[in-house]
Formats: sequence, structure tokens, C-alpha cells
Amino acid sequence: MKPTPISRELIDGVIDSFQIADFAGATIREIKSVAARAEAESGVEFIKMEMGVPGLAPSNIGVRAEISALEAGVAGIYPDMDGLPQLKEQASRFVKAFIGVDIAPAGCIPVVGSMQGTFASFQLCGQCDPARDTILFIDPGFNVQKIQIAIQGLKSETFDVYDYRGEKLRDKLESYLQKGNIAALIYSNPNNPSWICLKEEELQIIGELCMKYDVIAIEDLAYFAMDFRRELGRPFAPPYQPTVSRYCDHCILLISGSKAFSYAGQRIGVACITDKLYQRKYPALTRRYGSGTFGTMFIHRILYALSAGTSHSAQYALAAMFGAAADGEYAFLEDVKEYGRRAQRLKEIFLRHGFRLVYDSDMGEPVADGFYFTIAYPGMTGGELARELMYYGVSAIPLGTTGSNQQGLRICTSFIYPHQYEPLDERMAIFAENHS
Repeated sequence: MKPTPISRELIDGVIDSFQIADFAGATIREIKSVAARAEAESGVEFIKMEMGVPGLAPSNIGVRAEISALEAGVAGIYPDMDGLPQLKEQASRFVKAFIGVDIAPAGCIPVVGSMQGTFASFQLCGQCDPARDTILFIDPGFNVQKIQIAIQGLKSETFDVYDYRGEKLRDKLESYLQKGNIAALIYSNPNNPSWICLKEEELQIIGELCMKYDVIAIEDLAYFAMDFRRELGRPFAPPYQPTVSRYCDHCILLISGSKAFSYAGQRIGVACITDKLYQRKYPALTRRYGSGTFGTMFIHRILYALSAGTSHSAQYALAAMFGAAADGEYAFLEDVKEYGRRAQRLKEIFLRHGFRLVYDSDMGEPVADGFYFTIAYPGMTGGELARELMYYGVSAIPLGTTGSNQQGLRICTSFIYPHQYEPLDERMAIFAENHS
């Protein structure tokens, strides 16, 4: 057996110091910390694929708009709870331009990133009907959202969509919704971590069943329009970002500035509540909070209590980026296509050395190259593979932590640098030889 790039003794010592008994359950932060310490102690650069953090420069359009707003003094003024009027207008235009649906400006509400958007959505959805205390996760997904559920004292149910694509989704989903305890369901599209993209027919199934069982659909569009197999970046022209809101009246669409605009540091996004849901009145919410609609309670009860508003200057930035994109002046997807190019090169290396893709197709069509992909190695569980790759200076998270039932790892392309492809190839050649 060839020596590994980093000694097993060193890696084992670092892992023991963090008291991680089983890598299958290791968190992103734990794996990141192990990699950082092992890199410092060994002097060997880690190829870090565990963190889903943007790795591109932020949009200059947003930066310039925010600087101008700060120079105008907005940092000294509380933002309106409803949101900056021009952001609400531009968010509504952006939704129409790239999703192809109408959501009134009133329902386009700034949030402190999609993380706050999901937290507020879970909180309010879970209070609409005392009989509905459970959030359904169409997994795999972003594991922090389950932490949010735990904090709020809500219940959750989950299933891995791996074996339920296309028409198979209908019976599986209905088996949960017909119980009558589901307040809302959530999924991401494109999906974190698998990068599968639910197709229109699948979203129609979700929408129709949500209407049938009066369930609110929460659509996490953190990786907005980043299915690079299609030209989704032309404003007011098909093809559009697929969405459940074409088939369901009661939806919340979460659009983040973090990934598509590389504006993660300012923690800005919008929760877009469809018109009928925004205007709907729930007796249980009236009893709890007084008069108001779902939308006004989302703003003036939940968000107000959480943060009393969203960064004033960042709202100007997002308004400018939304506006420039809808006007056709800012081809925002051209910048983030870099993630797709990185994924293509990384996949080629892993596949050539005996790995396989876990979530590899969208109903027969190869999964797109993008921000994430998933890999497995024959004979290894996700936890075993995550730990083993540490000896080769590669860090990634096990799929089990994302709600997936599959064995393997999530690979994130955001922090890959051009000089790292060659050492990754060399290290995976050694890995393959040692495991042949």
C-alpha cells in the first residue's frame, strides 16, 4: 500500500481530539475544523469540498448600489418592515422575468437570507392550524432547516426522493399528506446536496396535492436558475425556472442573494408569498395575533420579532441586481456558470479513479454540472469514505447528514482553485491503488 499524502496517525489524532465517534454523523463545521487543523499540522493543503459557501466575487452592481446607499446615510435609519419599495417592485419583476409567474410586490418581502426566510415560514405555517404541526421534507436537503424545526418545537417527516421521481412521487407524497398533520412541505430546486432538478411534471404533482390537502409549499430557490443544461437567464422569455407556484395557490418562494449573485456576506434574500396565500386569513392566526392576513402576520409578527427588519443598505443592493437582471443588463448566470465548469472537471477525476455518482440523473437525463454533486466508492459507507479521504487531504460531508438514505458524499465546487485539479488527480490515483 502506498503512503497517504497525510499520515493516518496525524488524521486519527485530530479526529480523536474532536471526539467524533462516527464520521457518518459529523457536521459540516466539524469536518471543516478537522481539515483546517490537519492542514495546519501537516503542512499539506486540503482540497476542501465540505462547505456550501460561495467562492466567487460579489456582483459589482450590488456593491455599487450598497455603497451609494450607505453614503446617503441609510445605515442610520431603520428599514421599513415591509421592505424597501423599490426592492419589492424589482423582486416582483424578477420573479415575472425569470420564473414567469405573477407575485405582487406586497408579497415580496426582504429577509436576512433564505435561512431567516425558512425559519419564519416554518414558524408561521406551523401555527395556521392546530391539527397541523408537522413540516414534510422532500429530501435530501439542507440539514440546518431541521435544526430550525427542532428549535421551534415543530415535528417533521421526511423521505428521500431518490426512488420516487416522476409519477412515483404522487403516491409517496400523498401517503404523507393524507394524514392531515402536514402544515407545509419544503424542497430545494436545484437540490442541495444532490443537484437533481425537479421537473415541471413533478412540481405539478406537488402543487396539485398541496391544493388537495391544503398544504403550503415552500420552494427553496437558493441556487436560482443554476440548472446550466438550460438557458434560464433570458428575462421575460422561456424557458423559465421551474416552480410549484404554477400549480398551487399557497406557496412561499425563497430567493437568495447568496449564490446566484455571490452576495452571501450581506445576508439578503426575499420571501415571495403568492397572492392568495398572502391575503388568506387563518382563524388560528387571528386568535394568536389579532386581525391580519398570512402575509401581514409574516411581516409584522414573525419577522418583526426575529430581527425588526433586514439590512437597509443590502436591500438597495438586491434591488439593483434584480432590476439589472430583469432589464437584461446583467447576465447573472454567466458568472456562476464557473461552478458548472469546476464540477465537470472534478467529476471526470473522481469517475476515472473508480468513484461513481450517487444522484446521477433527472428521470433519465444526466444531472447538471453545478454547485454540488454526489459521489460514492464501492464497498464504503458515506462515513467511512469521508474519513478515508481525510488521509488524502480531501474533505467532504456524508450524505446521511442531509436526509439522504444513500451512501456517499456531497462534493461542493465553490472553493476549488485551478491549481488543485492536478494534486486531486494524483491523490485519487493513490486512493484507487490503495483500494483496488
